[in-house]
Amino acid sequence: MDIKAIGIVGAGQMGNGIAHVMSLAGYDVLLNDVSEDALTAAMSLMTKNMDRQVSRGKITGEDQAAALARIKTTKTLTDLGQTDLIIEAATEREAVKQAIFEDLLPHLQPHTILTSNTSSISITRLASRTDRPEKFMGFHFMNPVPVMQLVELIRGIATDEATFKTCKSVVDRLGKTAASAEDFPAFIVNRILMPMINEAVYTLYEGVGSVQSIDSSMKLGANHPMGPLELADFIGLDTCLAIMNVLHDGLADTKYRPCPLLTKYVEAGWLGRKTQRGFYDYRGETPVPTR
Repeated sequence: MDIKAIGIVGAGQMGNGIAHVMSLAGYDVLLNDVSEDALTAAMSLMTKNMDRQVSRGKITGEDQAAALARIKTTKTLTDLGQTDLIIEAATEREAVKQAIFEDLLPHLQPHTILTSNTSSISITRLASRTDRPEKFMGFHFMNPVPVMQLVELIRGIATDEATFKTCKSVVDRLGKTAASAEDFPAFIVNRILMPMINEAVYTLYEGVGSVQSIDSSMKLGANHPMGPLELADFIGLDTCLAIMNVLHDGLADTKYRPCPLLTKYVEAGWLGRKTQRGFYDYRGETPVPTR
């Protein structure tokens, strides 16, 4: 199937990043969010990020102008019904995602492919609530989308080969690399990454090391570009907790039990960079550990 128009649900960190790369690859993009402020902020951020790409010689000013012209925004979810491929990039809560797909279903074209950018939730279960499980799959981008090379493609039990090949062709056109993952909790990247982050939080919780010493140890001792607690703040502590809960519930193994300290930070609303406080406080000129 030839994809021309792409609908994206959610104008947050992931949604605007996906819109950014899709528009630069020549796709017409319709970006949806319930908040006009979120849509305005997304367009501003995409412009700023493309400005940076122009200044570094990654794209030309003409490329930027053409890409931004391809992006339209809407607060009306059903407007996305006329697109060829829809990527849901809403919050990592299954009930929210299910409601979005249920609202979309009556307005879709017969050929429209539905996908979710979920980082952990069952694709088979999401697809089962739609009228097209064979045209449904996981389309998981990494954050930040314009920079990260990998896209996980996850087939549900009913996903057909044509749908997989179509989504793979989109990834190829973006110049990114697709990894095919089975539909098990958290797929590949987060199945490995999130327990590491959770263990770093346990290390802090048990007093084995401070925020600074834990992050420095992993950066200098394991050559990680970011420490695990710094990375958790970048991802969002609420997202980390949601994925750990999916792993714990889905695999019924105590090794995936979320650290109580992670839960406490989320309950406090200290979610990381997006709220200016997490394992670091970002309200000053330099991030300062909060513990």
